[in-house]
Amino acid sequence: MTSPRGILKKYGIRPYKGLGQSFLIDNNITGKIVNVMDIKDDDTVVEIGAGLGVMTAMIAKQARKVIALEIDPGLLDVLHEELKDVSNVEILKRDVLKYDFPIPLEDVASQKLKVIGNIPYNISSQILFRLIEFRDHVSSMVLMFQKEVAERIMASPGTKEYGLLSVITSMYTIPSKVVMVPAGCFYPRPKIDSTVLKMVVREKPRFEVMNADFFFKLVKTALSKRRKTLLNNLRSSNLLQSSKTDIDKILTRLEIDGQRRGETLTVEEFGKLSNAILSKMLLF
Repeated sequence: MTSPRGILKKYGIRPYKGLGQSFLIDNNITGKIVNVMDIKDDDTVVEIGAGLGVMTAMIAKQARKVIALEIDPGLLDVLHEELKDVSNVEILKRDVLKYDFPIPLEDVASQKLKVIGNIPYNISSQILFRLIEFRDHVSSMVLMFQKEVAERIMASPGTKEYGLLSVITSMYTIPSKVVMVPAGCFYPRPKIDSTVLKMVVREKPRFEVMNADFFFKLVKTALSKRRKTLLNNLRSSNLLQSSKTDIDKILTRLEIDGQRRGETLTVEEFGKLSNAILSKMLLF
């Protein structure tokens, strides 16, 4: 197997800071990441940020098809050269935040995608929310995050790390920690360690909400100012058309203390609150 360092040297590659490039150079870690994906021979896998193609080649040995997304033109040339003999890989110059995930499934409509990637840390939250948006077409995701971001994703209510990432991820997926990756496993070496998470998409959301977009906005509103109480955050928001009195009544009916901080609410409490407020708004 070609080593990442060997490929970097062969093509004279210099990581581009503007794209947040940091290459995983430990093939043992790469192998663990691919293995936890539990790839079957009829799976279609989308790899975000294919980079040097080392992980791509590993995935291709197990999957029916690999869609390798890469935005760096220089690395696209490397991928085409390194993977020229691998017939089940499709290399695309695509921004993952604009990629239409249902497209690869047009010829296998009964299946869902598996998604994997050492994603750019500067847009990791955006990528995760984008994948959750396409949850009907994705069965699972194995992604690498900054250690601190992974802790926020895995956080429980009432902790300082708990927030929008925690709620939305838990609402639609079952997240678990795969492996911690020390900074020394990358080139160039970042200042922080990383963590790989696996997120299995739930067949049904943890709580059924009337409108997923409204649920997202409500959670964001409730957590917008962590020093404020839930009631004050909701009262000061332009999102809610309900009067202050209505919000008080809704919280009382749901037995949610408005003096609590938003970060103490469970996913289920956020779901109930979202449905109750939206139901009230629809009456007007």
